[in-house]
Amino acid sequence: MKIEELKEELKKYITNEKRYSHSLGTMKMSKMLADKYNIDIEKAEKTGLMHDIAKEIIDEEALKYIKENNIEITDVERYNTKLLHGKIGADLCKKIYNFDEDMCNAIKWHTTGRANMSILEKIVFCADKIEENRSYENVEYYRNLAMEDIDQAVLEIIDWAIKSNIEKGKLLLEKSIETRNYILINRKK
Repeated sequence: MKIEELKEELKKYITNEKRYSHSLGTMKMSKMLADKYNIDIEKAEKTGLMHDIAKEIIDEEALKYIKENNIEITDVERYNTKLLHGKIGADLCKKIYNFDEDMCNAIKWHTTGRANMSILEKIVFCADKIEENRSYENVEYYRNLAMEDIDQAVLEIIDWAIKSNIEKGKLLLEKSIETRNYILINRKK
């Protein structure tokens, strides 16, 4: 399916204009990063575009989808069902749009990261946080860093998210900690 067709498909799932713009921004940043890191640009664009396809699914529907499709979730995800959109989105994109495993993993883990991420996973993870519509403090620093060293960008974005969640009294995501530790351990090798 062509990107223009996927944009129309995404509108069936994303009705919030700001969220749709975020998806377009993530697609654009994914394209830039894919070009920088010499991976399939169209694949990165499609993945970036569709990464939040399940973001607007309400809690009850998300839990129902997870159960009906035998998707494993953690206690933290069960408690905070907004985190399920990556796993549901990956499942939808595999079944409906025939996304390959790497694309699905990039969607599945775009919120938390995971150990031993592919370059596409790292690109979509970063693109989600640094796309042009994001305006938080230090976003420009992270944009530049992602263009220089994608692993360092993933690490620092995770560090920032962990600190932010601690300050807000939120739960920490096991996969984010696992991702951080994996990068640190493998950097020392």
